[in-house]
Amino acid sequence: MSAITDPPKDGFHLSMLIYDSRYRSMTIQIVTLMLFMLGVAWLINNAAVNLARLGKPLSFSFLWEPAGYDINQKLIEYNSQMTNARAALVGLLNTLLVAVLGCVTATILGVTIGVLRLSNNWLVARLMTVYVETIRNVPVLLWITLTMAAIIHSLPRPNDFRGANATASMIGDAVAITNRGIFMPKPVLHDGSMIVIGVFLLSIVGIFVFGKWAKAHQEATGQILPTFWIKLGILFIPAILTFFVMGNPITLEYPVLKGFNFKGGFHIRNSLIALWLALSLYTAAFIAEAVRSGIQAVSKGQTEAAAALGLRPSWIMQLVVLPQALRVIIPPLISQFLNLTKNSSLAISVGYMDITGTLGGITLNQTGREMECILLLMLCYLIISLIVSSVMNWYNNSVKLKER
Repeated sequence: MSAITDPPKDGFHLSMLIYDSRYRSMTIQIVTLMLFMLGVAWLINNAAVNLARLGKPLSFSFLWEPAGYDINQKLIEYNSQMTNARAALVGLLNTLLVAVLGCVTATILGVTIGVLRLSNNWLVARLMTVYVETIRNVPVLLWITLTMAAIIHSLPRPNDFRGANATASMIGDAVAITNRGIFMPKPVLHDGSMIVIGVFLLSIVGIFVFGKWAKAHQEATGQILPTFWIKLGILFIPAILTFFVMGNPITLEYPVLKGFNFKGGFHIRNSLIALWLALSLYTAAFIAEAVRSGIQAVSKGQTEAAAALGLRPSWIMQLVVLPQALRVIIPPLISQFLNLTKNSSLAISVGYMDITGTLGGITLNQTGREMECILLLMLCYLIISLIVSSVMNWYNNSVKLKER
């Protein structure tokens, strides 16, 4: 009786990379990647050769040369004798400042407007519709310019705060809102101030910890805690107690009218305010549409079931509708955050010195290093966009519906 054996298997042949379906897709991907890398290498080599012929070989040494220009709005110490790298960092921080302020404000406005668009009040719903359709169908550059013009021509001048015949007055003798910006008290740190700041930061962490515990407690027992007031207490009470225990280590420097402008305190320039408001209002119109579509994507049966259980309308929206709508809202919300960050490059139109105005503007013109400045500028925006996308995608994964 002869034993039955398997037929001999053929060995690997190079032709299998093309004709065998097990290897064909991998072969195509490898070849495509190699062609792409060769194309990029050719472009880089071509640019390097042409720059060398022009007497401008690729070099980033200009970053350590004195900048030679001033920047009006800055978050860190800077003067014209510092390096171009320092000027680029100041511009980058200004870009991040506008992006953070704009994203937070646009989200609050967008969610509010999106909910109001679905209001049962006919007038409110129509007003929100007019706002959305008007704002998003006009270029954002025009809104930035219009907002800047409105601030300059409608707000009082610093000279209007002077003397007995003053036509404008400070808010609480501490804040002055003028056509040159907002002047407000500036905190001055003394010994022990870092302890107060540290307690405040720990309080912020405590808010998130308490929020997670309150959510788990609600899911386990059904009891809804007054989280808003508890979080408010966690945020301020420990820091205030530490402030008095340490002997008032933080004081305020108030703005004072001297000459033709206010001196001292903290100055938020009109260019920053105009850019912040315009980008926030513009982006909020798009976020409102994403919120409206997300809410309408939730079945009406969910709302009716929650109402049958006796939940108030505000609780229905907060606890039932919005958590389910987030899976529809967040993906376009990420795109709007990225758009707002990139639209901040229009800041030069109102004289706000962001990364485009410093590295991609004055530094580029003074040094003549177009290729290097543009490459660094692109890299900055790419890194910012990737960070925003990563954070929002992480949040999206944390709140999406999970099936058993």
